[in-house]
Amino acid sequence: MAVHSYRLVTEEEYLKHERQAQTKSEYVRGEIFALAGDSASHNTITVNLVASLHTQLRGTGCRVWVNDMRVRVVEAGAYFYPDVVVVCGQPQFLDEHQDTLLNPMLIVEVLSPSTEAFDRGEKSFYYRRLSSLREYLLVSQDRVRIERYVRQANGEWLLHDYTEPGQIVRLESLGVEMPVAQIYEGIDFADLR
Repeated sequence: MAVHSYRLVTEEEYLKHERQAQTKSEYVRGEIFALAGDSASHNTITVNLVASLHTQLRGTGCRVWVNDMRVRVVEAGAYFYPDVVVVCGQPQFLDEHQDTLLNPMLIVEVLSPSTEAFDRGEKSFYYRRLSSLREYLLVSQDRVRIERYVRQANGEWLLHDYTEPGQIVRLESLGVEMPVAQIYEGIDFADLR
């Protein structure tokens, strides 16, 4: 992520700017980070995830949002735009603008070369501080690899890896199953080399 500003800004300044901006930026403890555009593979994987989740969650009281819904992590003083967010029950928003969620149950990040280290490290650490979060997926776009983190009853996180197209990702908190092959449908890994 490239730093977009050189002085620390308040959350209020960030939100005021972000709500008027033509491009998206994330915010962590006073710093603003501009977001780059996504690749065709990134978009294809995101669409596959959203389509599957939306279809399976119809009528359950859960809603699926795609990358324009901001999430606030209060404990981190941060605002992020996950690739996919699911909320079950009543969504809690920061304010009347209803553009910043406070209670995601599932967050999915499709990894990009420029953001993978941050998504795996600091951002993952921050997301796992959300008390509402039950599952967190990291989805590689350059190979078949999905990492599913599941919050345990004791608050610890358990990792499940999926590296084969024939495997099934079971999102237990949502009662949803997604074949790995379906998540990667339309991706030709030979084209990515």
